[in-house]
This record gives sequence, C-alpha cells and structure tokens, in this order.
Amino acid sequence: MIRTENLTKRFDGFTAVGGITLTVRPGQILALLGPNGAGKTTTVRMLAAILMPTEGWAEVAGYDTRRNPVAVRQQVGLLTEQPGLYLRMYGGEYLEFFGRLYGLDAGTCRRQAREWLDRFAMPEAWDRRIGEYSKGMRQKLALVRALLHNPPILLMDEPTSAMDPHSAKLVRDAILSLKDERHTILVCTHNLAEAELLADEIAIIRRGQIVALGTPADLKQQLLGPPLMELRVASSVDGARPLVDRWASVVEEGPNWIRYRADSPETVNPMIVRSLAEAGIPVVMLSEVPRSLEAVYLRVVES
Repeated sequence: MIRTENLTKRFDGFTAVGGITLTVRPGQILALLGPNGAGKTTTVRMLAAILMPTEGWAEVAGYDTRRNPVAVRQQVGLLTEQPGLYLRMYGGEYLEFFGRLYGLDAGTCRRQAREWLDRFAMPEAWDRRIGEYSKGMRQKLALVRALLHNPPILLMDEPTSAMDPHSAKLVRDAILSLKDERHTILVCTHNLAEAELLADEIAIIRRGQIVALGTPADLKQQLLGPPLMELRVASSVDGARPLVDRWASVVEEGPNWIRYRADSPETVNPMIVRSLAEAGIPVVMLSEVPRSLEAVYLRVVES
C-alpha cells in the first residue's frame, strides 16, 4: 500500500510538490497525470525514498520513507523515464548484476529474469549487448529490472514509451496481471488512453498539487456532466421526441436519432425504452456516447 499525507518538496524556495495526500491500495492501479513540470517525477522519487520530503510523510509497503528508506527501496520496483542502462553489458549480465543488488541468488535471478524476458517476447535479449537493442527493447529490459525481485510496490514512469503497439500491449497485460496478484501500482503517463485502460483511479497533478482525483467514470461525471446517451429508432424521431422529453434533457437530434443527458441513466433509460415500446416505436440502439479522458484532462489543466 502507498499512503501520503501533505507530501511536500521544496527546492531553494521553489515548491515542486505542494501537499499531496493520497492512498493506493493493494491490487489497485493509480495513474498520475499532469503536464511536464507538474511534480510527477518528484512525487515518484519521494515515494521511492530517493528524495526526502520537506514536509508531510509517505508510507510505502508499511515503511515510512524517512525512517526506513532502505526498507522502502527493497519493496519498490522503480521504472524511471530515463532508465540509465549500461549499454556495453549483455542483457543477462545486466540483470544478474541487479539481481545481486536485490539480494537474489543466481538461480532465482536467472529464472525470474528469463521468465520476464519470455513474457515480453525478447528471449534473445539475454545474449545481446544492450547497446544493440531498439528503444522499445531497452524500455522492456528496464521494466524487467524493476520486476526482478517481485516487489509489492511498482512505480512506473511512462512504462510503454517508445514501444511498438504489440510490445505496449504485452506490457499493459503484464501490468494488469500484476494488479490481479495484488501488487500496488502507480503509473505516470502522458498516454491518456492507456491511463484510462489501466487505472482504477486517476490523479491529475498541476503545479505540484492534485487538482482532480477519482475513477475515470467519476471524473467524467464531475467535470463533463451527466452521461450523454444516443437513441436510434427505426423510423422518424418525431414520435419519439415527446416521450424522451418526459424523462431527459434532449441535446441534439437527427432524422432517426436523439442525444440526451440523464442524471440517472440506469433509471431513465428503461423508462424511455418502455414508453417507446408502448407507443409502437422500434428501438434500434441505445448507448452511451463515449467521452474521453482527454476531455477531462484538458478541462482540468487548462482551467
């Protein structure tokens, strides 16, 4: 579990992170979003016990980052945006080196490293110099390094950066499987579609402070208003419009479709469908109009 209270970091009078309070539970993924310079990386470094907070506190896997920084680092798998790989080393040599730093015996390290390399479809990386890797392979190797000691806490900064679509999917699937295994995961990303796909909760940070926090659905409701529904009928909407007006607010309409908003679609939609059926108006489709996380993000950071 990750818990913070008023987590703050100042550098020579500049407040990089200003009073962040949040909780990430076991088996939960939190996506931390925000523009460059918002304080995401500084937050991650404090959670990894690389930087000490100026004020407030953070507890990671049951350890206070101030009082037990070494214990925190042992419990965390950290993927930084710039992983700093040793390009002259072979992939296997590199992973075995970090395995020793994590306190793994040679057999365990080799087994777990090869399992992750196979999982990311790059078994050949073991016997190749890192300098020969593509950007995507380097990113996956850095991720294997972070996962090598099976940490309960994962802190990931742009985990699928520079990857092709297939590789990115492999990594996303791995992250979701780790969630199923009750790992606690914090992901920083600019890929909003990926954040929406992975995250149980979204935290948007701006100028060092969390300005929006909640599930993707909750944030859309709070910032974009009630869900927008689209009703399509088999005939003209002329007969359907008065029936929809009884229960919801019509936003726009076309020859055979109507879009409307309803505060409680789970209650309103069945009423509308029942009214149309009773009036003999066939319903072709009723669905929610997709609303992107991008719209939420831009509403927050541009306000």
